[in-house]
Amino acid sequence: MATANSSAMMQLHRSERNMFSTSDDIVMMKQIQATHVPDGMGVEVNSILAVLTTIEDVLRLSTPNLPGVVHGSQAQPDAHEEKATKGDFNDDLKRVAYSVNKISCEILCKCSGGGDALATTVAIFNILTNYSWEAKVVVALAALAMTYGEFSLVAHLDPTKPLAKLVALLKQLPDTIEREEMLKPMFDAFNNLITVMLDVTKCIIGFKKLPSQYIRPDMPTATADIPIAVYWTIRSIVACATQIAGLIEIGHEYIASTTDASELSSLAHKVSNMHSLLKKKLTVCLQLIEKQKQDELFQTIKSLFETPQVDNMKILKIFIYAKDNQPPLCFGSAERKASVDVLRGKNVLLFISDLDISHAELSVLYQKYHESRKHHQFEVVWLPVVDWSTPWDEATEKQFETNQSAMPWYSLSHPSFLDPAVIRYIKNEWRFNKKPMLVVLDPQGRVANPNALHMINIWGSRAFPFDSIREEDLWKAETWGMGLLADIIGTPVRDWTKDGKLIFLFGGEDIEWIRKFSKTVQDVAREANVTNLQMIYIGKSHPREKVHRNNTTIVAEKLSHTLQDLGLIRSFWVRLESMLLSKIQLGKAIEDDQIIREIRMMLSFDRSDQGWVVVSQGSAILAKAKGDILLRCFMEFDTWKDQVAPKGFILAMKDHLHALHSPSHYRLILPGTSEGIPQKVVCAECGCPMEKFIMYRCCND
Repeated sequence: MATANSSAMMQLHRSERNMFSTSDDIVMMKQIQATHVPDGMGVEVNSILAVLTTIEDVLRLSTPNLPGVVHGSQAQPDAHEEKATKGDFNDDLKRVAYSVNKISCEILCKCSGGGDALATTVAIFNILTNYSWEAKVVVALAALAMTYGEFSLVAHLDPTKPLAKLVALLKQLPDTIEREEMLKPMFDAFNNLITVMLDVTKCIIGFKKLPSQYIRPDMPTATADIPIAVYWTIRSIVACATQIAGLIEIGHEYIASTTDASELSSLAHKVSNMHSLLKKKLTVCLQLIEKQKQDELFQTIKSLFETPQVDNMKILKIFIYAKDNQPPLCFGSAERKASVDVLRGKNVLLFISDLDISHAELSVLYQKYHESRKHHQFEVVWLPVVDWSTPWDEATEKQFETNQSAMPWYSLSHPSFLDPAVIRYIKNEWRFNKKPMLVVLDPQGRVANPNALHMINIWGSRAFPFDSIREEDLWKAETWGMGLLADIIGTPVRDWTKDGKLIFLFGGEDIEWIRKFSKTVQDVAREANVTNLQMIYIGKSHPREKVHRNNTTIVAEKLSHTLQDLGLIRSFWVRLESMLLSKIQLGKAIEDDQIIREIRMMLSFDRSDQGWVVVSQGSAILAKAKGDILLRCFMEFDTWKDQVAPKGFILAMKDHLHALHSPSHYRLILPGTSEGIPQKVVCAECGCPMEKFIMYRCCND
């Protein structure tokens, strides 16, 4: 960043030397600087801006073909009339009215007959001697606007009206409508010069508006540039006034020469180059100031979270910024607006995501939200994090509105209500990186849980109030077993667990293995007189058409039970992954926690291309293995069936399975955006350290 700024500064300095270091400029500026004796009673920036706005309106309405104006248009008359009646605005004009009138007379008198432009310019500077540089150029522009506005007003009055015709006759004004083609080169150059004069004036005022508390020595300076830019702008005003005076003086005999247009074009080029340099410098200053403001706000946010608060309002009003006094929140759809005050003293769950939220992710949270709201009071607020370096177009707006309308909770009225410093805090401190997260703030605004999505996926409404203490307590009550593993499936697994059934939970996508495994187990169960066997197929973590076809085949051939709802299959795996991430978030060591080890094994099964099986009796998990090992165990039933009578079916099966076991190696894929992912992970099977790779996977994979 520092290198980029330094390079930009060097380029600006080179441009500055090329632009303003001519000998004529140096001599001329000494004369102009001698007239500059500000009295410290200058016009305030807000007053200058108010006057400039009126100047711009007058010039645009007076000038044919100027950008934003239709020739002869009286656009927005109500706005101008309203402004003219405001007391504050009239006070602004009163401060400069004398100087405006005096300069108007000066330029009309001295520019008539082709007076000395330099002498007229110096005379204007003498009138403006006590004004600041930005006030000088605005007052001079006001004089031009008044002069040209009067000319244009009479020239464009309805010629059928006697008063208009007589005034035009007395002033000997040319018929600009009839001679528009002849006057076009001059008016084109005139229009262009007015545009660049307004641009450079706004830039000069922009430097004046820079907040002094953020000005630093390493910022680009325009101290030497602004007086030169003011001089050439006022010199251009004199040139414009000369053209107006020429029209009034010569009247119908006036012939627009290419020399007149050339002089205006030359001045426009010079002023435009000055504007370009000043704008570059101003842009750099604004960027540096904005960075300081963002750093300041970032530190304020950190300080607020580190300092005890009476309630959550200070923190939430920074996170949820009321832009232009608009209600920053809406409920459900954009039609129901709300202020941040509706969140006062409540548990607030900040749902943070980008705009690419999958329907599956949103539907799971939707279900858990409604389930929890039946019993507990809390609020959810969606904070959409948007990358503003990419264009915000209609498609993006539609995507935001679609997501917003699908949410039965509060959301920001627009992503722009989320300040860049807040986004920085969310990314740096809360480690947000595309993966949705749910940060819990208690009624005092403290972070009660850095991401409650995991515990909500695991326990639903039982997770309330969704803080880390509750998460710890819930884990203390859990033990590894079919009850924890398959609770989300509900009936029939819950009933089987309660009744102590022998449960085979299996997955994978190879229908030939599924068919062979299911039939073999059923045959062995009949031969061994096992009557309490139950089997259920739960597919893959990202169920697609293949899992759907497998379900259809399994039901048709009566191979086992299935989960026909693919969303329920997805939820099973999401919940399992949430268990792992919840444990990691709480700081549990992977090697020391049995539940983590078991979950890792399950996730490794799912990431492989083979089938797999978990066997339990009731809630107690007896065995788990890759599908080919379990299939071989049952296909070799003849070698261990003699052990069923003395040992029982389960123990005989376990002993033979153990004899078949050989060390295997597994893959474990965790979301790259997950918080607290450990640097070292050992294989759940062999205990060796696992290599870490970077994998890119499509969200639809």
